[in-house]
Parts: sequence; C-alpha cells; structure tokens
Amino acid sequence: MKLFIWLLRAALFVVLLGFAVKNSSMVTLHFFFDAAWPLPLVAVMLIFFAAGTVAGLSVALGTFLRQRREIIRLKKENDANAQPQ
Repeated sequence: MKLFIWLLRAALFVVLLGFAVKNSSMVTLHFFFDAAWPLPLVAVMLIFFAAGTVAGLSVALGTFLRQRREIIRLKKENDANAQPQ
C-alpha cells in the first residue's frame, strides 16, 4: 500500500511538473493605477491557489475552534456525570 501511494505521488508530481513546463509563458497581471506585474502563468496559478487555500482554511478555523470548545465542554460534562455517587 505504501508503494502504491508513493507511485501515485510520483505520478502526480510528474503531471504537475509537465503542466508547469507547458504553462511557462509570461502573463501580465494588471492592477489598479496602471500597475502591471509580468509573471509566468504557472506562478500566477500557484499564487491564486495558495491564496484560496489560506482563505478557505481561515473560514474553516472558526468552525474548528467552536467544535473543539464544545467537545471539551461535553467531555467535562460526561466526566462529571460518570463519577460514582
């Protein structure tokens, strides 16, 4: 199973490397006030993927922390009810 996962990761790496090589042409990002930033297409895609990942994780963080607090509260409540009288 570990060999299969390793081979899958290697195949994914090769595919992504080929994608990066094929999309190495320059693109220009135009910002406000006539600012422009020339970058390779794969770099632009990587930047936006990373920004989307950070945004998604920051949205999920609130839910994660709320659920963690509730689990702690329920464990304390369960321990209090489980003690013999």
